[in-house]
Amino acid sequence: SKMSRIVLDEKRYVSVSELVALLGLTLENEFPLVSFQGELFEVTRAASGHLYFSIKDENSQIRAVMWKGPAAALNFKPEPGTSVLCQGRPNIYHKTGQLQIMVHSMTTAGAGELQKKFLQLKARLEKEGLFAAERKRSLPFLPQAIGVVTSGTGAVIHDIMVRLQSRMPCLKVYLEDVRVQGQGAAQEIARGIQRLSESGEVEVIIVARGGGSLEDLWAFNEEIVVRAIFASRVPVISGVGHEVDVTLADFVADVRAPTPT
Repeated sequence: SKMSRIVLDEKRYVSVSELVALLGLTLENEFPLVSFQGELFEVTRAASGHLYFSIKDENSQIRAVMWKGPAAALNFKPEPGTSVLCQGRPNIYHKTGQLQIMVHSMTTAGAGELQKKFLQLKARLEKEGLFAAERKRSLPFLPQAIGVVTSGTGAVIHDIMVRLQSRMPCLKVYLEDVRVQGQGAAQEIARGIQRLSESGEVEVIIVARGGGSLEDLWAFNEEIVVRAIFASRVPVISGVGHEVDVTLADFVADVRAPTPT
């Protein structure tokens, strides 16, 4: 190419700035997109919102940067030791001449298999009619009592209680304190929904937790939880994760609230 001829021309000595620019352009033209995986370390989030980090395997490492837009859209907290899948383009930083990857997409390494499992289960349950719009129930206008299935020690129950006390201070709230993540969480959530549903004490149930990665929210994609929501005798609100987070609990619930509040 013309650029490589300039760099290899023995009769012409380019400046360092020109050399770095030429090498950077050549690299970007040759590799417009790279997909790779590795382990995060040296993770820094700047005040600007940009994310600076390194990714390594057993033998090598490379620097990377993610601008604040895509960094803010990540559905997991990038921490050292996390295995990730990345897509981006190579770049040479002009000031230092250092090779780096401009990452525009990053997920945890386990997310690919979980996403596949999510789509398979969604298709099967959708075919059974669990997500049908015509079976959705409207919420009671002024319920006397509600049930909440979430962690009793998390920020979510605090947010819910603050809002309820300001808007409906006389409302009775029955809490099913459950684990919302990890081994056994799905079983606890499903039992909590079932107990509240069969108690006859509540008119609506809120199933809630804060945001997180696909792995963090996985309990709310488990079939046992989806079927417990479907079988509930009273309407169910899904308040799982933030607006960008989607779980199967959202599809089967009568109403979805993008945030627990």
